[in-house]
Amino acid sequence: MSIAIALHVMSAVIWVGGMFFAYVCLRPVAAIHLEPEQRLPLWSMVFQRFFPWVWMSIVLLLITGASMIIDLGGMAMAGHHVHLMLVLGIVMMLLFAHVFFNPYQKLRWAVRERDWITGADALNKIRFVFRINLALGLFVVLIGAGGRYLI
Repeated sequence: MSIAIALHVMSAVIWVGGMFFAYVCLRPVAAIHLEPEQRLPLWSMVFQRFFPWVWMSIVLLLITGASMIIDLGGMAMAGHHVHLMLVLGIVMMLLFAHVFFNPYQKLRWAVRERDWITGADALNKIRFVFRINLALGLFVVLIGAGGRYLI
């Protein structure tokens, strides 16, 4: 169980921490200092490096989360905080899959074609979903850290 917890937390930190860095730190600086011709390729390359880590995190979160739930005796034995984390985690995963298969692919195409208007629109859609997923992710981290005592 301790290995599952460690991998679960590490996966959440990689995903949520990466979104925090991208949204709170990198985005404002890139928006101020870079023109679309530089900003959009930067984001495309950042996502190209970050998204495989997110996919790996999702797989580990699902495997370790399921194994911990089984160790607890199933969902019937899990606390309300576990149910809430599971639901919110699945919502986050679905939102990420949408970003990956839709606006991110459009961003990559736009950067290849140097279509900065389409690229900016795709990046805005990614940013919108990142804002939601970051808020959900931070909330899930709070639930994971103290939900047993709060809920």
